Amino acid sequence: LESGEGGGHGLYHSNIHIVLPVGGSYGVGMTTRISHWIDGRLSEGTSGRTAPVHNPATGVRTAEVDLASVEELDAAVASAAEAAREWRHSSLSRRAAVLFAFRELLNERSPELAKIVTAEHGKVLSDAAGEIARGLENVEFATGVPNLLKGGFSEQVSTGVDVYNIRQPLGVVAGITPFNFPVMVPLWMCANAVACGNAFILKPSEKDP
Repeated sequence: LESGEGGGHGLYHSNIHIVLPVGGSYGVGMTTRISHWIDGRLSEGTSGRTAPVHNPATGVRTAEVDLASVEELDAAVASAAEAAREWRHSSLSRRAAVLFAFRELLNERSPELAKIVTAEHGKVLSDAAGEIARGLENVEFATGVPNLLKGGFSEQVSTGVDVYNIRQPLGVVAGITPFNFPVMVPLWMCANAVACGNAFILKPSEKDP
């Protein structure tokens, strides 16, 4: 979660400095370019490859999504690795505060997000809203990270042997998510990954990015 400019393509939380990209506007006769989001800002693709995004209700092409090259993926991984080195040492209360702010943004802009899901995926607006609500539940669960990451200690499990366990971040983790739940499944993954002190890379479906 990086600081940056909100603009027309992001949800911006001023206290915690979170920018959440939410895509473009889907007007009649318009084609939106959907680029990568790296280091807290839009990063236009350089591979020269794109894929069309259609509105399933009309069959009209509404957007073009940039397809990443190996070099662009490597840049995203390098950025995530750098972020992970600092984020893993953040306090549990800090992580919880960031996730609470993230949850606030999602809740505030749920109607807008639901419309984007409907425009790209084709599910009816009520289903799209329900999907976002399920995703919000996962973010809310992750805000309990101070309690969830408690370790354990057992004394004298054998003669002169004590056992303890601690939970530590893995580093950089990734999610490759399907087209049928373009918001809920990423939120299943990213909220808990970030709560546990990891950096997260998302590769969404090119059909409804």
